[in-house]
Amino acid sequence: MPSLKEIKGRIASVNSTRKITSAMKMVASSKLHHAQVMIENMLPYESMLEHIFKSFLAAEADAQTVFAVERPVKRVAFVVYASNSSLCGGFNANVLKLMQQAVAEYEHLGKENIIVYPIGRKVAEKVAKLGLPSGGEFSALADKPNVQGCIDLSYELGRKFINGEIDRVEMIYHHFKSAGSQILTRKTYLPVDITEELSQDKERDLTSIVATRESQEYLKKRGERKVEREKEEVKPLNDNFIVEPDMNTVLSRLIPKLAHLMLYTALLDSNASEHAARMVAMQTATDNADELLRELNLQYNKSRQQAITNELLDIVGGSVNN
Repeated sequence: MPSLKEIKGRIASVNSTRKITSAMKMVASSKLHHAQVMIENMLPYESMLEHIFKSFLAAEADAQTVFAVERPVKRVAFVVYASNSSLCGGFNANVLKLMQQAVAEYEHLGKENIIVYPIGRKVAEKVAKLGLPSGGEFSALADKPNVQGCIDLSYELGRKFINGEIDRVEMIYHHFKSAGSQILTRKTYLPVDITEELSQDKERDLTSIVATRESQEYLKKRGERKVEREKEEVKPLNDNFIVEPDMNTVLSRLIPKLAHLMLYTALLDSNASEHAARMVAMQTATDNADELLRELNLQYNKSRQQAITNELLDIVGGSVNN
């Protein structure tokens, strides 16, 4: 049985750890709020651009683009989003596991024909460990998401796709649904499916940074009601377009904008998911520390009471003998 001094030392150690996890939880909560604001500011642009794009395709049946051409896959690229640091639960482990599964599907092409663009230091380290070709260094994007970095990456991927250096590009990231729910997603980036929506799952809870069971149930029910309303209400597209100078020129400008927006949306989703995962992990660690403290305090009080009882018995026994 540990001595009172040892138990007291453990209590002090757990208290110190609890202070750290509690502070990290508050920092992650603040960063999550800023990430949610960034997504909220981006959504109106995304919605309008997608509306223009889909309306244009609905109005022009013969719309075609080089970015939508399917061809035999000889070289493939993955854009994988993770974080630069740890202590965020299974966030990085899940991404890396899905990346390895995706790479395994293309093993027949050879490692030299599988390129990974790592967004985050954890991915870059794993890519180097696996011996896969890396598309560059993008760790700064994981800490501070910015549009220009996504535009540059989108331009490079588009150029290689057009030149035939890459036949397929896929993205692997966490879609941010709410503070307590991040959905691991694998999505085709190139060739572009012009019949598919820009973002398949638009459901996001950007108003709360609290991860509770009640909030998740509310989000689930709200999503079910939204699906029911969409089935009931079908709004036709009434936009008419006069294409100048020609359709290919318009698509050549519109699709690159959609392409870099897809990268930027995934980056913001991944960034918010990282902070949410870290917040939940630190909250769990704090709760575990509280539980451990209760057990240690109980053990300390029992040991202290036992020591007092033993001393009293010694005193009583000594007086009786005298």
